[in-house]
Amino acid sequence: MNILIVEDESRIAKRIERMLRDIFGNSLQSLKHINTLHEALRYIECNSLDIVFLDLNLNGESGFDLLKTAVSESFHTVVISAYKDQAITAFEYGVLDFVPKPFNRDRLKQAINRTVTKEKEVTPQIKFLAVKKRQKIQLIPIEDVLYIKGAGTYTELFLADGKKELHDKSLEKLEHLLSFSFERIHKSYLVKMSEVSKIIVASGSKYMAELKNGELIPIGRTRYKDIKAKWF
Repeated sequence: MNILIVEDESRIAKRIERMLRDIFGNSLQSLKHINTLHEALRYIECNSLDIVFLDLNLNGESGFDLLKTAVSESFHTVVISAYKDQAITAFEYGVLDFVPKPFNRDRLKQAINRTVTKEKEVTPQIKFLAVKKRQKIQLIPIEDVLYIKGAGTYTELFLADGKKELHDKSLEKLEHLLSFSFERIHKSYLVKMSEVSKIIVASGSKYMAELKNGELIPIGRTRYKDIKAKWF
């Protein structure tokens, strides 16, 4: 596990470090603490990470400036902040959890468990997926995404206007974030169920989801009964 803490208060950062070392034990490969926005952005660009713990007030600079970049990356982001009124906005940008200050070990462990569990949980709905485009971060509204296809460690977002965007998060991580409206109907596809117009049983025991725009997406044999039940 490779972790970055972005926190400008040294006392809090050290407390988070102690808790993380205690929780992860030998599975912790690297743990880095950075207290400035600019340095954190540079570190993210040059290092492979699993989780970023982010404060929203960094020496007067807004953690949201980093958040837009962070949520476009392959890792999960957990916000730790005293500004509880900003929790909804943070979730809309695609953070996995918002831990309010002050916090204890159990609450931090709960956030960590959400990054590793495969079970779906009730998560506040995110409104955007951030993608890197021409050296900038572009926010793609969730309402514009029809389905998502796995492409190795990346994913392809297929949009209502016919365009396609590449996202750095894996299909598994996006499934975790989008469980409120998307279903994993196939090992390689997440589909917005409200866009499914019918389920087709083809010859050779092949199953397909037909979207409202006419596109056909395969349904895995082991997932067919569950998807059909949820769709009806």
